[in-house]
Amino acid sequence: MTGQPQPQPQPQAQAATPRTPYRYTDPTPPQEATGTAAELYAQMAVDFGIPEPAPFVVLSSAPELFAPAWALMRESLLAGPGSRTGKKVAALGVSLANRCPFCVDAHTLLLHATGERDLADTVTGGGVPETVQHARVLAWAQASRTPGAPELAQVPFAAADAAGYIGTVLAFHFINRIASALLHDELMPEGVRPQDVLRSPAGEALAQAMRRTPEPGASLRFLPPTPQSDPNQPSNAPSWAAGTPVAPAYEALRAAASMGAGLLSEEDQALVRGTVDGWDGAHPPLHWPELPGADRPGARLAVLAALAPYRITEEDVAAWLTPPHTDHCLVHLVAYGAFLAVERVERALAAAWTGVPAAGRTRP
Repeated sequence: MTGQPQPQPQPQAQAATPRTPYRYTDPTPPQEATGTAAELYAQMAVDFGIPEPAPFVVLSSAPELFAPAWALMRESLLAGPGSRTGKKVAALGVSLANRCPFCVDAHTLLLHATGERDLADTVTGGGVPETVQHARVLAWAQASRTPGAPELAQVPFAAADAAGYIGTVLAFHFINRIASALLHDELMPEGVRPQDVLRSPAGEALAQAMRRTPEPGASLRFLPPTPQSDPNQPSNAPSWAAGTPVAPAYEALRAAASMGAGLLSEEDQALVRGTVDGWDGAHPPLHWPELPGADRPGARLAVLAALAPYRITEEDVAAWLTPPHTDHCLVHLVAYGAFLAVERVERALAAAWTGVPAAGRTRP
């Protein structure tokens, strides 16, 4: 010992933990998935061109929701009837109406992937597409958030394409809410353009997938049995999707999402349903008397998920996500609220569809 000060060990620099896309939950990484989940991811990689789409990965914490949500999107947007470009315009219109930046970025990228760069930039810039058909689809999809909107009175697609278009709109009314509630806003880093992404190997895989039409119905094998698949049971399948794979996919998601009601008391369920049933499609004001207070955190989360998921805060989640609640429960509660809004939209679209004579359902 020399009596001189000894060098002190320096703390090692800690590597920054990369931020994941997920808020509030910690889903199992897709590369660790096994069984049905692994098969679903494999189908997503081939049919969607994206092996780990975050809005579906976040649902994997609740496997009952994971497969039906994917099936509804796949069977309507990717494999369903109707123009693929037209349905992407519809999905982009819904995402704009719902103020979901993540999904707006995603559908802008999808349109770029199919060579529709000008169309994508026009719509995201607030313009009107040059093609009359695309303009009508965009207006219809954006108005779908508002029950009774005049744009819903005459549908902008052929009757044979209803399952594709209506299914796509409903799929993204659900996915928008999941993304806004449970994901961070950005899909692409700031300054990165869609064309930059598409030059990468992942972008090339996406573009190739967007040029293919998957086999209709191939996702239905992942779904649990529903009344739609049992001839001895009554079915609530929507008439606009009758006879197509979209019908059992929609019914399966409705059944799975309704399970979240069990996380609330009957009184809170009634409050949430009443609030959503009275919704006029508007984005709620900052002063929102109908929003349940912090003393009813479950009802508050469900109402926010339905009508303004982008306003869910860490405090809202922390107030409810206490033992015995888990990530699985949180995803189910958000899905419950989200699908109540989907059902509100579906009733309005179905009423308009039923009320329009068949001749009025065709393209001009």
